[in-house]
Amino acid sequence: MAPRSRSWVTFLRRSRLAGAALGVNLLAFSAPAMAETVPGVEAEAIVRVIVALLVVLAVIVGLSWLLRRFGGGAVGGTGAMRVLGSLPVGQRERVVLVQVGETQLLLGVAPGRVQTLHILETPVTGVGGEADGGQGGPFAARLRRLMQQSDQQ
Repeated sequence: MAPRSRSWVTFLRRSRLAGAALGVNLLAFSAPAMAETVPGVEAEAIVRVIVALLVVLAVIVGLSWLLRRFGGGAVGGTGAMRVLGSLPVGQRERVVLVQVGETQLLLGVAPGRVQTLHILETPVTGVGGEADGGQGGPFAARLRRLMQQSDQQ
């Protein structure tokens, strides 16, 4: 206890000098006064914070489940209409290959405009990742397969 009290006394002496230079009376902030005014962290406050964090996490998980359940997370599309691939041709322009039923359309997509470029008479084979030139490598193909399996379940 003695070494701690000596360091505290040294701190008070130095702070008095610094306080005098700044025009502040730092002796008003002595250790006993600070101990009485600074409340400790109560267990009840910690429990409230943990419960609030769990509620926020539950809301995030619930919203993600709702988005997946009601189609907000389907990027490629399912059912009668699907995006097979896309290729950027400018900063904000893309060429997109879309399949509607058995017909495949090549669309030009720009801000505020979608235009049919070509209607394919023979569908492009290799639907899924090869339609865009096979870009993405084996990781993209594996990820695509896993996502399709999870959609089917």
